[in-house]
Amino acid sequence: MKFNLLLLLCISFTFSFSQDLKIPVDTTHVTNHSVTIKGKQINYKAETGFQPVWDNNGKMIASLYYTYYKRTNDPKGNDRPIVYSFNGGPGSASLWMHIAYTGPKVLNIDDEGYPVQSYGVKDNPNSILDVADIVFINPVNTGYSKKVADKDGKMPDNKLFFGINADIKYLASWMNTFTTRKNRWQSPKYIIGESYGGTRVMGLSLELQNSQWMYLNGVIMVSPADYKVLRTGGPLASSLNLPYYTAAAWYHKMLPPVLQNKDLLDILPEVEDFAINAVMPAIAKGGFISEEEKNVIAKQMSHYSGLSEKAILQHNLDVPTRFFWKELLRDKTGETIGRLDSRYLGIDKVEAGTSPDYSAELTSWLHSFTPAINYYIQNELGFKTDVKYNVFGNTGRWDNSNDNTRDDLRQAMAQNPYLKVFTQSGYYDGATTYFAAKYSQWQVDPSGKMKDRFSFKGYRSGHMMYLRNEDLIKANDDLREFIENSLSKGKSAKY
Repeated sequence: MKFNLLLLLCISFTFSFSQDLKIPVDTTHVTNHSVTIKGKQINYKAETGFQPVWDNNGKMIASLYYTYYKRTNDPKGNDRPIVYSFNGGPGSASLWMHIAYTGPKVLNIDDEGYPVQSYGVKDNPNSILDVADIVFINPVNTGYSKKVADKDGKMPDNKLFFGINADIKYLASWMNTFTTRKNRWQSPKYIIGESYGGTRVMGLSLELQNSQWMYLNGVIMVSPADYKVLRTGGPLASSLNLPYYTAAAWYHKMLPPVLQNKDLLDILPEVEDFAINAVMPAIAKGGFISEEEKNVIAKQMSHYSGLSEKAILQHNLDVPTRFFWKELLRDKTGETIGRLDSRYLGIDKVEAGTSPDYSAELTSWLHSFTPAINYYIQNELGFKTDVKYNVFGNTGRWDNSNDNTRDDLRQAMAQNPYLKVFTQSGYYDGATTYFAAKYSQWQVDPSGKMKDRFSFKGYRSGHMMYLRNEDLIKANDDLREFIENSLSKGKSAKY
């Protein structure tokens, strides 16, 4: 049952998408709903709308589109945990986890995550809304979020939004305003970020403490992109890819029988060990490695990856992921495999080449997500506009400089004994691989003194592991467990 209630809190400022197409910058629309989660009826209100971003002088420079879910039949009220949710990109709207993972609605898709018509959404019986309220936040130029012109019509500088540190700074400020408006300062607080959102939430953990005086109970990273590893190349990044190659090859039955007949999780530990202790130092030796060692390493890499020794040697042991996506099934079916989820298959114009023509998995996801989010916002959340919802938005030349987010997280944890970290990854994710996520987690605190406050879970799917129904259930249950285990329960914040 759904009851519609319109609550408009409009101010005189508007920002324009064209000469005539406008939308309010400070407005909310509230609807009331119920959903059954884990066999219990959960009543909740869904608030969707816009909240401004203010600069240091108190002037509006942007307005962010958000959706806030608050359970209404829990006596804890505003003392309940709250989760601030971000996707990545950078330049991605927060629709992926919103209508496929933690929110009260999920896509109409099959049990493996493939599109099903008619497009739309259905109740999510696995949502974490039973244990925590959630706000899904769209950064500037994603969803309906946009910069706002000043009284003279001048737009704020892109540098205020489009870079690792700028993004963290304005989003932390926005979260402060939101927390105050919704009276959530007493709530245990969590931030969750997927993909680039992993970098974002690592940085937010310290920015929230140092600049907004907001202390967290948990940081959750879903298939995190750590730019200290991602796109850096070299022996480290290349060797970390091998366990993913094994997982994808195992899924497509391309490994030798001695491995193929084992369960995936029985294989991966030995591959991880080989990657760290053999492949990494071998690639590091470059052209000065002996032919004998090079051949030994190539043979074992072939055994673990489904690629030929010849192809591995032709790449001097340093096999690019794009080549792997093109090569793995080249001689079997001629199909390519997906980047973000290697369970997905693609068909290229020609079988020759070194990389796929397109990302098979992303086109499949856009197939189902785009119509669903537009339908959901208009028909179930009741927010109507002619403005286009940007699944991906233009962020210009993103500034990746001065990335200290990994150390920011360590510092935030050191300052806040309550803060715990949870990482979730899919074994078949070839973009932000599960082993790279493990490695990043190992590197946050080199001292090892806080390692008991980190946890990791892997799933038999890809980047958005929750699209597979079995993993949707497991991953949400794992979030529940993490939230429960990171609540203070009356303990003092001290070492």
